[in-house]
Amino acid sequence: MFSGLLIILIPLVVGYLIPLRQVSALKLINRFLSWIVYVILFFMGISLAFLDNLAANLLSILHYSIITIVVILLCNIAALFWLERTIPWRNYHQQEKLPSRIAMALESLKLCGVVVIGFLLGLSGLDFLQHATEASEYTLIFLLFLIGIQLRNNGMTLKQIVLNRRGMMVAVVVVGSSMVGGVINAFILDLPLNTALAMASGFGWYSLSGILLTESFGPVIGSAAFFNDLGRELIAIMLIPGLVRRSRSTALGLCGATSMDFTLPVLQRSGGLEMVPAAIVHGFILSLLVPVMMAFFSA
Repeated sequence: MFSGLLIILIPLVVGYLIPLRQVSALKLINRFLSWIVYVILFFMGISLAFLDNLAANLLSILHYSIITIVVILLCNIAALFWLERTIPWRNYHQQEKLPSRIAMALESLKLCGVVVIGFLLGLSGLDFLQHATEASEYTLIFLLFLIGIQLRNNGMTLKQIVLNRRGMMVAVVVVGSSMVGGVINAFILDLPLNTALAMASGFGWYSLSGILLTESFGPVIGSAAFFNDLGRELIAIMLIPGLVRRSRSTALGLCGATSMDFTLPVLQRSGGLEMVPAAIVHGFILSLLVPVMMAFFSA
C-alpha cells in the first residue's frame, strides 16, 4: 500500500539531506532537472499511446482536466478575493510594460509538445516502447532526488518564511481552497476522494504532478493532472497584470508553485519588487508540499 509513498519520499528526503555550497553544482542540477522533465514527459506520452480504448481515454483526459481546472480555479479565486478584502495588500507600485505573454505561454507549451511527440512515437507500437513506464519510474526517482537537493539549497531559511506573513497566508488559502475544489471534483467526476485530492495538490507544478500521478494512478489521471496544472500556469500568465490592480493576493495565488520561478518575472513587473519576497515564500511552501501531499493521497 505504501510502496508509492516510499518511492516518492525516500529520494526526496535523501536529496534534501545533502548540503551544497557550489553555485556551479546547483546550476548543473537545475539544468539536469529541465532535461529530465522533458524525458519523463516523453515517456508519459508513449505510455498514453499504449492505453486500451485510446479514443475514449483521450476524451476522459480532456473531461477530467477541464472540470478540474475550472472548479479549482474558481475555489482559489473566491478564497483569495476574500483574503484580499479581509486583509488588504496595499499597492505602491506602478505597473511596468510586460514582455510578450504569448511568448511566455509558448514556452510552457513546449512541455505539452514533448508529450505529443512521445504519444505519436508510441502509436508505432514498437515492442521496446512498452518499457516506457518502467523507464519513467527510475527516471522519476532521480528527478525527486535532485528536487530534494534543490529545495534544501535554494537559500530560504525558516526565519525568512515565518517573517513573510503575506506569502504564508496566500499559500495556506491556496492549499485549503484547492482541497475544497478537490472534494467537489470527486463528486462531479465520480472519482475516489484520494485521487481527486491528489489531482488538486499539483498547485500548478505541471512538470511534476503529471509524472507523479501517472506512476500512482496511471496515464489517464496523470495526463489530466498535467494539463490541469499547465492550464493553471497559462491562465495565471494572462490574468496577473489585470489582477494585480484589483487583488494582489489573487494574482499571486493563481501562480501556485511557479511563483518562485517561471511566473516570478511577471509578478515582479506587474506588482513591483515588494511582491517578490511573498512570491518566493509562497512558491517555496507550495513546491515543498506538492510531492508530500501527492505521496500522501497516492498512498
